Amino acid sequence: MEVVHYKKQVDHLVIKCTNGLMEVIPYTNSIIRIRYTLGKEFGLKKSFMVGPNAKEHVVFSVKETENVIVFSTCNVQIHINKHTTGFTYTDSSGKILAKEPERGGKTLVPFEVVKSVFDVNTEIQNSQNVDGARAKAIPAKHVVDRTAYHTKLEFEWADDEALYGLGSHEEGVLNLRGTYQYLYQQNMKAVVPVLVSTKGYGLVVDSYSLMTFHDDLHGSYIWTDTDSEMDYYFIYGPDFDQIVRCFRHLTGKVPLLPKWSFGYVQSKERYKSQEELISIVEEYRRRQIPLDCIVLDWMSWTGELWGQKSFDTERFPNPAQMMRDIHELNAKLMVSIWPIMNNDGPNHVEMKQKGYLLGNQATYDAFRQEARNLYWKQANEGLFSHGIDAWWCDCTEPFEADWNGEVKPEPEERLRINTEESKKYLDPGYINAYSLLHSKGIYEGQRKTTETKRVVNLTRSAYAGQQKYGTITWSGDVAANWETLRNQIAEGLNFCVTGMPYWTVDIGGFFVSKKEQWFWNGDYQDGCDDLGYRELYVRWLQYGTFLPMFRSHGTDTPREVWRFGEPGTLYYDTLVKFIKLRYRLLPYIYSVAGWVTHQDYTMMRALAFDFRNDPKTYNIKDQYMFGPAFLVNPITEPMYYKSGSVKIEGAAKKRLVYLPFGSDWYDFWTDQWISGGQTIEAPAELETMPLYVCAGSIIPIGPDIQYSSEESTEPLELRVYKGQDGSFMMYEDAGDNYNYVKGEFATIIIRWEDKKNRLVIDERQGSYPEMKSSMELLITVITGRAAFTTCTQKRIIYNGKQMIINF
Repeated sequence: MEVVHYKKQVDHLVIKCTNGLMEVIPYTNSIIRIRYTLGKEFGLKKSFMVGPNAKEHVVFSVKETENVIVFSTCNVQIHINKHTTGFTYTDSSGKILAKEPERGGKTLVPFEVVKSVFDVNTEIQNSQNVDGARAKAIPAKHVVDRTAYHTKLEFEWADDEALYGLGSHEEGVLNLRGTYQYLYQQNMKAVVPVLVSTKGYGLVVDSYSLMTFHDDLHGSYIWTDTDSEMDYYFIYGPDFDQIVRCFRHLTGKVPLLPKWSFGYVQSKERYKSQEELISIVEEYRRRQIPLDCIVLDWMSWTGELWGQKSFDTERFPNPAQMMRDIHELNAKLMVSIWPIMNNDGPNHVEMKQKGYLLGNQATYDAFRQEARNLYWKQANEGLFSHGIDAWWCDCTEPFEADWNGEVKPEPEERLRINTEESKKYLDPGYINAYSLLHSKGIYEGQRKTTETKRVVNLTRSAYAGQQKYGTITWSGDVAANWETLRNQIAEGLNFCVTGMPYWTVDIGGFFVSKKEQWFWNGDYQDGCDDLGYRELYVRWLQYGTFLPMFRSHGTDTPREVWRFGEPGTLYYDTLVKFIKLRYRLLPYIYSVAGWVTHQDYTMMRALAFDFRNDPKTYNIKDQYMFGPAFLVNPITEPMYYKSGSVKIEGAAKKRLVYLPFGSDWYDFWTDQWISGGQTIEAPAELETMPLYVCAGSIIPIGPDIQYSSEESTEPLELRVYKGQDGSFMMYEDAGDNYNYVKGEFATIIIRWEDKKNRLVIDERQGSYPEMKSSMELLITVITGRAAFTTCTQKRIIYNGKQMIINF
């Protein structure tokens, strides 16, 4: 394919080729959109992910040599081979970032899109499995809807390049080089079509169909199943934080979650009554174990009215009083809701009468604004109006179809089963977007209803752009075994590197025992009575302490802390220790959450975010940064007990930890100083997950509290780790409501000047009505070297004015 001619328009470059049209469109100096079609003109495809104001006015140039057209902004150049249309992407100095094959890297294959036709005679088969209600329709016929393309975008990735992203997938792969991935929504798969490279660039594919990624014997490319044209964005960073910032510029900023959502969330399958919910919260308070949220899983509805968004009047006789009781205990309630409705409940009948159901007559059509509005109206009238605080939008990939059988289907078979079922009811070009639109409806509905309560939506699927709707995605219904725990770490890192900041897990795994279905694959038939499971659960909770949402959930066995022992026993005391640590770190965590919203930061960080220039970090998939200070190193193998309470003899209570080059480090537990750029054996007794702090870090640490909004007379500790200059911006606001959007928040920049041995606390910027005029601070400066560690402390009263404290 050759370039026939090109024309520089006011805001983009048009290239006519021997086989179609291309457009190169600068959205910013670092974001370039590329489109390709075989048609005579581009279509009017509406993007669900890219915002209407993402495109800025950009000055760009187009130059031509004998063989190449060079498109340039001040940050990025694209060299287009005139004879093959192969693209080479460089920075402004000409350094190659990425390149397509010299022969060209873009292929479109036209085909006819077939859609199902449903009518009044369509046969509906209702069923239910462990993953909830299902309704399958047998289409009356199929018709050709339009012509679309399979698209293929090829690259020649560099040998020393690492690639991350594509969302959360169960295989536990971090660096995607030399692998493949199938991108469709499914329980334990959450798709985000974003790639990020250690070469300093990112790719965003604006497609909602089935996709595949390959860097294997089949080639190096991204393939999409059904698109009206090829449409993608090239983003130049070079740092990962800059790439994420550009992604959110394109697809939407992240609203701030309420402060309570960063506390401990207790869930299980399932609490069955108003009385039980309240009693669990009361027991946490009696034992003085911190808690912020209790979760009501599926079947809050009456009888068999699956998906009905209201409380069963027998088990929840007084929802308003239930919510008053929970709120008086300083806790919140999250309730599970489903997009699937059947058995002719009131919500189902109303949706059916309005014509808002998809072809199976059970799943509401989230692609229609009117259907989303009605769904919110039902959720508001049946649940939100009683005072519930958060949503658990379960099964947001509503046509998952392989959740049965004793043997797990092969990957290609799972792809076929699930995508064929989705394509029955959804346009094949949009089967990955259901969760995005469903989340949009919940967010917009609640925002229109009230500004006093921030949207919290825990959802099992995700897509690019969903971050702007107050969502947290979890990894699905995983099994309780050590391999799964290991895989979870890489899953979350690849999810968060895409610009989606909030991700979590079922602490302890959802399925704890083993049954005849392939997915029910836990290793512990005796649940929390098994000492092997207690060890696994403790390690999972230690990991969960350093996730954006800290949440326990699962089936087969209870999950409350006292199910794992009593005070004075190792398991119980360790669980309480880490829950309390989470609460002491809330000033740090909530500040970082403020950065996510106001500065496009990422809380859970693959090591390449901060150490891109240290290639040794590229393939480390069981360590990560949590904010700027903490290097988290979960334990992912048993050291004490196997399944069945079988004791392990002689296991070393240690794990290998790589301390990245470019910084020195402190052991969080002992304050021992260790130089970076080396691998160490870290102590890892059950009560200690290896945790290291980057030199130069400043960490605000709060007092012991029982819930996130509890007031304390104890001072806030500022812990400073010497060794290099550092800074931290503390963020504060009311903790809930959307007044921060109006500017009602405050920040305090705290700087450590290492050579001057002093701490500078700058003047507080901004304010909000609930803000305290002053605060007592306990400043702890930790000085470490190989042979000794010293701590110096000073107490001060900070009144909002600049202070300089010399040490």
